[in-house]
Amino acid sequence: MRTGERETLGRRLARVCRHDPGRYNLEMDINGWVDIRELVDALREKESRRFGRWLRPHHIKAVVECDAKGRYEVRGNTVRATYGHTVEIELDLPTDNIPPSLFYPCSNEDLEIIMDIGILPGNRSHVHLSRTVAKAAEAGRLGGQQLKRPIILEIDTAQMTATGDTVWKAGTAVYLAEKVEPQYLDRVEEDDDRLAPLISKWEQEEEE
Repeated sequence: MRTGERETLGRRLARVCRHDPGRYNLEMDINGWVDIRELVDALREKESRRFGRWLRPHHIKAVVECDAKGRYEVRGNTVRATYGHTVEIELDLPTDNIPPSLFYPCSNEDLEIIMDIGILPGNRSHVHLSRTVAKAAEAGRLGGQQLKRPIILEIDTAQMTATGDTVWKAGTAVYLAEKVEPQYLDRVEEDDDRLAPLISKWEQEEEE
């Protein structure tokens, strides 16, 4: 499978498993699983010129295995996205060994309201949190928000889980929650050793 084919297949996998299985007349179960054989057949039928001659179930599994972020999971003859859903599903992801702190990027414009009402999932089914300050900054700069200089919030996940809120591990560095209440939030200051080197790097890039 060539790089371009793998990337295209990855985009279709995201569309089906995260957003719109109905586009290909596929059924997703309550936990987000889609039958791989049915997915292959649907792609070959709907996009025969692109996938008709070569796509097989092992190509779906190869895309999952090659994804360093762990965005997808194969179980038996089914596949699902581990995070990024805009469709409603019931998560059965791991909830043990959650780090005591996780991180979330936001804009300066959103900071005040987030500190007032907490973090809501927006157009996704769950709030997406990062394992490290660097990963949160990357999500803010390269993800949907496209922030040049994201503000990083630290979430007291130890307290969250102690009071009964659930945090799920999804992928290699992403964690999910239904919502994060404001009492668990604290801003990471710009002179913090975890954030200061990133800000210095961004400032250098802006000067170039």
